[in-house]
Amino acid sequence: MTTFPLLPDAGSYVEMSVSDEQTARVRVVDSEDARLILSAPRDSVPGVGANVALRWSAAPRGRYSLLCRVTDVEENMIEVEAQRQPVVEQHRHFVRGGGGEQVRLRRAGFPDASGWIRDISEHSMRGHFAGAEVNGGDDLRLEIQLGTEMVVLDAVATKVAALPQRVPPGPMSVEMVAVFDPDESQARIIRRYVMRQQLLSRSRA
Repeated sequence: MTTFPLLPDAGSYVEMSVSDEQTARVRVVDSEDARLILSAPRDSVPGVGANVALRWSAAPRGRYSLLCRVTDVEENMIEVEAQRQPVVEQHRHFVRGGGGEQVRLRRAGFPDASGWIRDISEHSMRGHFAGAEVNGGDDLRLEIQLGTEMVVLDAVATKVAALPQRVPPGPMSVEMVAVFDPDESQARIIRRYVMRQQLLSRSRA
């Protein structure tokens, strides 16, 4: 049997995805060679033969992703077998896309600013705001409208560039990248939305 040296430790928690629509936080009961025993919520137990992806932190690079197949299920206990060595999903490689979504920027002591997104991923967004005074390193709160769903994220501004509004003359606008660390439910909303936008874009091509 192939040995997998980077399996998550027994007692740790990992994210298990059966599809983008079904993700659960599960506990690793045991891990040895290519086999793992997982304890999952009863409403998140996949069937024998299902393919699942396990993900856990590979800080600071991103997260590990391990493709597995379910080999046995007993109540909420799941046995899976790894199908390959874990790979690192770097933050910059997380799904990115979209553009034009509305976003509101909030900061303590400053008026709210409205803007729109150039692109977004699970851990960052690049956006444009009119009349906002933002500096790199500023703490922000972003309210992002993704279709019918709203995501509220605490973020940090990076790569801030001030741009004068010339036509018509007006206040300075700001182009910036903001980074954030969403919980899994928020990351799933972003991932699902961007994937939908990518599919729509391909269908129009």
